[in-house]
Amino acid sequence: MNNSARPDGLGAFLRARRGELSPRTVGLPEAGGRRRVSGLRRQEVAALAAISTDYYTRLEQGRTRASAAVLIKLARVLHLDDDRRAQLFALAGELAERPVRRAVQQARPRLRRVLHDLHTTPALVLGRSTDVLAWNSLAAALITDFSQVPKKQRNFIRILFADPAMRKLHADWGHIARTCVAQLQTEAARDPGNPRLTSLVGELSVRDEDFRRWWGTHEAPARTVGTTTMHHPVVGELTLDWEALAAVGTDGQQVLLWTAERGSPSHDGLRILASWSRSSETEGRPNGPDPSGSDHQRSGNEKDQI
Repeated sequence: MNNSARPDGLGAFLRARRGELSPRTVGLPEAGGRRRVSGLRRQEVAALAAISTDYYTRLEQGRTRASAAVLIKLARVLHLDDDRRAQLFALAGELAERPVRRAVQQARPRLRRVLHDLHTTPALVLGRSTDVLAWNSLAAALITDFSQVPKKQRNFIRILFADPAMRKLHADWGHIARTCVAQLQTEAARDPGNPRLTSLVGELSVRDEDFRRWWGTHEAPARTVGTTTMHHPVVGELTLDWEALAAVGTDGQQVLLWTAERGSPSHDGLRILASWSRSSETEGRPNGPDPSGSDHQRSGNEKDQI
């Protein structure tokens, strides 16, 4: 920390700014009852920034310094404009870096063709932070109709934790969810300045107790293969092998596949589901079972679906 740093000033700045923000402003649900503090709580800011509450508290109290990576996260969480962002860095004794604008992720056309040709294999293309970039119709029928998920929320691990239907679909939901948490931890270690990942971790930490607990522990290294059992509302129980294949030269994109041994009941189930999916498309129904029972109109120009 250089001589211009003012820990007391940094703490006052953080306290004042979080007092100006409401939970709704940062995308958190409004809790019932009266809040004891105006604005955001310390633990809410910490969770959104993917840092510990104790560490954030010490920052506000001037008892520790903030790294540039942490300041970048706090600037995003606190919705700072360029001037206030520069002020935050100055108070912390750091030189403000210009925000890095990351290219929008897109699945390569070749990967889309691969998905298109997999008629009895559900498949997704996942990007950074497990964003769902493309899928085939069988993946939509197996997991969920991704075209009905707003693009900014179209993230595999977010859907896994936020959609109650996923806990019913996956017989081993906890195991699958912890595998995804481990993948995010690996990515966070590799790319700590990724604002998309930081936002995702913060949101899920606040929303879900399981995620918050697992994120706070060191998970085993992320796996790229496994077996899962699903209780599907259309074809019943499916035991599927899954595999995440790295797509070379795509900035971390993966192709996620679910398969079953040929001749097994689960393989037959996938063939039945594929037929059901095709008939759904022909009849104009959503391309995937809707556990809520409501009917949606699927977008006709959803280019991410194969």
